[in-house]
Amino acid sequence: MALRNVREQGDAILGKISKEVKEVTPRTAELIEDMLDTMYEANGVGLAAAQVGVLKRIFVVDVTGEDPFVFINPRILETKGEQSGQEGCLSVPGKTGIVTRPNYVKVEAYDENMEHFVLEAEELLARAICHEYDHLDGHLYVEKVEGRLMDVEELQEEESEEA
Repeated sequence: MALRNVREQGDAILGKISKEVKEVTPRTAELIEDMLDTMYEANGVGLAAAQVGVLKRIFVVDVTGEDPFVFINPRILETKGEQSGQEGCLSVPGKTGIVTRPNYVKVEAYDENMEHFVLEAEELLARAICHEYDHLDGHLYVEKVEGRLMDVEELQEEESEEA
């Protein structure tokens, strides 16, 4: 298990466009393994290669904690509907904000074996895919936050007061 340092907001690499992957080399396979380890260790549901300092069009997502998806050179083919909800990011630690995303997404990509696949996703999985996809083009969710960015602790206090 190799953990990588997650780059945080303000790091210039997070604002850059990632490059297409031509082939999965042993180094790329190691990157993917490290990304999954890093995501799980940080209790995240997704992680893009740029977040660990590598400008490749790769991200990983696992919304259940047991079923990871690897996306290489993904392309969003279709979106439908919308959902609004709290969103956070490993590159913006301790913060959260309301973001509206599609409720449905159809995406094509390659897996860790460079096998092509098409995936249709809804709700949290669709949100996570769109969030990580933004990282590939140098965007953070904070650009889409409606209202203000909140501290996670502040949100938890508000929720406990409402209960």
